[in-house]
Amino acid sequence: MTSFLQLALALAVVITAAKFGGYLSYRIGQPAVLGELIAGILLGPSVLNFLHLPFFTSEILPETIHELAEIGVLLLMFLAGIDLHIADLARAGRVSALAGVLGVILPLTLGAGVGLLFNASLETSIFIGLILSATSVSISAQTLMELNVLRSRVGISLLGAAVFDDILVILGLSIFLALTGPVSGGLQSILWIVLQMALYLGIAGAVGYIILPRLSFRAANLPVSQGVITFTLVVILLYGWAAETLGSMAAITGSFLAGLALSRSRVKERISSGIATMAYSFFVPIFFINVGLSANARDLVGPSIWLFIVMTLVAVVGKVAGAGAGGLWSGFSRREALQLGVGMMSRGEVGLIVASVGITQGLINQEVFAAVVGVVIITTLLTPPFLRLLFPKAAPPQGQISESVETA
Repeated sequence: MTSFLQLALALAVVITAAKFGGYLSYRIGQPAVLGELIAGILLGPSVLNFLHLPFFTSEILPETIHELAEIGVLLLMFLAGIDLHIADLARAGRVSALAGVLGVILPLTLGAGVGLLFNASLETSIFIGLILSATSVSISAQTLMELNVLRSRVGISLLGAAVFDDILVILGLSIFLALTGPVSGGLQSILWIVLQMALYLGIAGAVGYIILPRLSFRAANLPVSQGVITFTLVVILLYGWAAETLGSMAAITGSFLAGLALSRSRVKERISSGIATMAYSFFVPIFFINVGLSANARDLVGPSIWLFIVMTLVAVVGKVAGAGAGGLWSGFSRREALQLGVGMMSRGEVGLIVASVGITQGLINQEVFAAVVGVVIITTLLTPPFLRLLFPKAAPPQGQISESVETA
């Protein structure tokens, strides 16, 4: 088979497996995303090693699927952003800030302690803490959409806290590398990173607030097929690119900001519907399956098993207690604080990105990296069912995109 035919077959299997897994999960009362994640693990190297069957000979096939998955997570976070209102996010500023900051400090401290406990150097221990400080709310956002509670004050605070978390972790990583890297830039390098973040947030926010809603309305009225959807896709991709390349932040933060900006558009419903159709029918299922395709649970068998177990406990306790404490101090009830903490629990692709930097820089070894991959798998799998337990079974619709079975 040609490389293209291999890709076509692989995508057909991936999308079918995602939808079938999501449907089964929905039928047993769990969020559809849980079934999609489990389907990915079954297809991945942990069980079937699907992409390495004899008839898949293309060397670029895994990378191609991974890149399509990255587009999926950008679209997913855009949909989370467009379903919110900037005023709602602003009102949740205090709890988002506290949850984001404490949700970084506690895992950082506990993670560094884990490294020292396993006789790692001080630098490696601090870096392990940085890895465990990361969070990825794309899984939580999808789950909250399915439960119709994304626009609850817990959901809004969760997304705001994720932005603070992203800024702090990337800033912390930059400071760490500036101080310990082979070419240390010291204070000047740190200030440059802070300036980049501030400039990006300021410019992206101003353009998004003033210009994008107007441009989207004009694009909707152009005599061009699906003009407003095309315009939106370009905005998502550019905002994601600019966030990482110019703002030293995660690309998903950029796509989330793009969603917030276009939530003020007069053609918001057309945008939301068009992007949701594209995302949930093709790109998002690939993203959820790719989580399993990228992880190999077999690597945990051996000396890294105890490190994995301890890191998982720290990862769960650190986020739930840290972010939850921020919620309590901001006036949340204990149940709401727990919901917020559990929503911040998944590490997802952000944790893997930070860990990959550590491997490249020689700050962690393969044993630590295998444990990190295990933490990502476990926290990602635990988040959807825990959120399902913590939120009411029949949550009233709140106007956001609710996919239920359709996203299965």
